[in-house]
Amino acid sequence: MTVSHIKHPLRIEVREFFKLAIPLASAQVAQSATGFVDTIMMGRMGADVLAAGGLAAIIYFAIMATASGTVMGVSPLVAEAFGAGNKRRIQQVARQGLWLAVLVAIPTMIVIGHLDRWLVYTGQTETTLALVNTYLDIILWSLLPMMGFTALRSTVSALSQARPIMVIIVVGTAFNIVGNYLLGFGKFGLPALGLAGLALATTLTWWGMFLALACYTILHPTLRDYRFFQTLHHPKPRTLRQLVWVGVPIGIFSGLESGFFLIIMFWMGQLGTETLAAHQVVLQTIVVVFMIPLGISFATTVRVGQWLGKRDLAGMQRATWVSMVITIFFMVGGSLLFVLFPKQIIGIYLDVNKPENEAIVALAVPLLNIAAVTMVLDGLQKAIYGALQGLQDTQIPTALNVLGFWGVGLSVGYGLGFQLGMGSRGLWIGQSVAIATVALLFSWRLYQLIGKRKQHVLS
Repeated sequence: MTVSHIKHPLRIEVREFFKLAIPLASAQVAQSATGFVDTIMMGRMGADVLAAGGLAAIIYFAIMATASGTVMGVSPLVAEAFGAGNKRRIQQVARQGLWLAVLVAIPTMIVIGHLDRWLVYTGQTETTLALVNTYLDIILWSLLPMMGFTALRSTVSALSQARPIMVIIVVGTAFNIVGNYLLGFGKFGLPALGLAGLALATTLTWWGMFLALACYTILHPTLRDYRFFQTLHHPKPRTLRQLVWVGVPIGIFSGLESGFFLIIMFWMGQLGTETLAAHQVVLQTIVVVFMIPLGISFATTVRVGQWLGKRDLAGMQRATWVSMVITIFFMVGGSLLFVLFPKQIIGIYLDVNKPENEAIVALAVPLLNIAAVTMVLDGLQKAIYGALQGLQDTQIPTALNVLGFWGVGLSVGYGLGFQLGMGSRGLWIGQSVAIATVALLFSWRLYQLIGKRKQHVLS
């Protein structure tokens, strides 16, 4: 009887966790499939396009992650309100999340539009810079719908309605891939726009996904009762400040993490086009696999936030442990594939038998071996960070991010890559050391917070 009672809450948590994690992780994988297919298409367009497209995509991703991260403060606040059964609070947070999306998107678009004057100082070739600028000038128009979609997605997932998000993203991804093919290569009478075509297809897709999710929240029998789009002309400064307090550190965190990988990519570009192309192949593969722990992290934020609303410490701990175990299990399996089938993975993007690709393949294989270790560590730190977000602890993790990535990671990467002459391998080892450091620091922070809450309960 006692054993059954102990196992029962855990079984419930695993079931509820998977109900959230599977749709959210599937949505992230589907969304990353666009970048995956884009990289394959870029590889077919030539090494110059592959290198420039990879650089442009990570620049956009770094900016997008920073901007959207700011709005993701909606998720833990709505989850807490949902756990506490506070409908009015849910409405306020969701509406102010849409306000925040607009307030962040507009200046971000202006920044992207003026990046060309700064990119000339990054040491890239003229061909690479021209292609990057063309891509960014088009895709900046996706920022506004992407931010609105992020605000609505954070709200809907926090209300345990994750399945429609998955459906919309899967359909949007399929549309994006077809659009990339048609506009990139000029099929069915359309002009062959190359890299610009990929950017245009992505922009159209974001507008479609935002409108689809907005319509869903208006028409769904349960969600329409929240009336997210009513009284939007009445901003609530206090709620907006709370969103900024929780969300801005998330945005800064995402920006710093993406910025770290962007600097690594700039350094790769200084080592040559083949090195940059090899790095892009490995990085894009990791991005696809990494979407699983990222989706799990979103689910962790929701589950921990809901338990926080119920003031249930045991529930918070169960949700965190379930997240960590599932993440590690999956990432170890992915790592084995990297180690066992490196050339098959590279062959997805490039013809490994062509002499002109020989240098890229030779550079990419050892990077995949290093990436196998990086994946497990990165998944672990993301799972723990999801729990910290659920507890609305976002300021301290941002500081720890700076220490781990920008302090330790860049120093080790630059020292190994350039000063000791290890090149791309040294830079990837630096990434792994950074991720390991952040994972340890986040574990310490979570242990500290749980300990404080235990003391509060006992007192």
